[in-house]
Amino acid sequence: MRGMNTVITVYGIPNCDTVKKSRAWFAEQGLDIQFHDFKKQGVPADLLPGWLKAVGWQKLVNRQGTTWRKLDAATQASVQDDASASALVQQQPSVIKRPVVQWQDAQGLHVTVGFVPDQWPAGPNRASKG
Repeated sequence: MRGMNTVITVYGIPNCDTVKKSRAWFAEQGLDIQFHDFKKQGVPADLLPGWLKAVGWQKLVNRQGTTWRKLDAATQASVQDDASASALVQQQPSVIKRPVVQWQDAQGLHVTVGFVPDQWPAGPNRASKG
């Protein structure tokens, strides 16, 4: 769309394979992104409520990942709602399913988790689908 100035932010960890794959996908589409490194910049606490509302804590917390599996059973059991999930991801950013991709357009704020290019904005290099 001409004149569209969508800012796409990819949140994650640079050495994560899924984050690398996502960043490469955006580059292939001709889309510029901002990258937010959880390890260096932390989890943006002001954005967490919006992420939790958009995708739910069950999707945001990667309960199949290595970080989750290394947590003790009591910590795992304590994650039962948005508040407890928010506290955990701020302490353990690696437990977030990656990447979290956020952008704003005419339809509002969008948040996705994981590698889901079919849900991301189309770039100038994306072939139109008929």
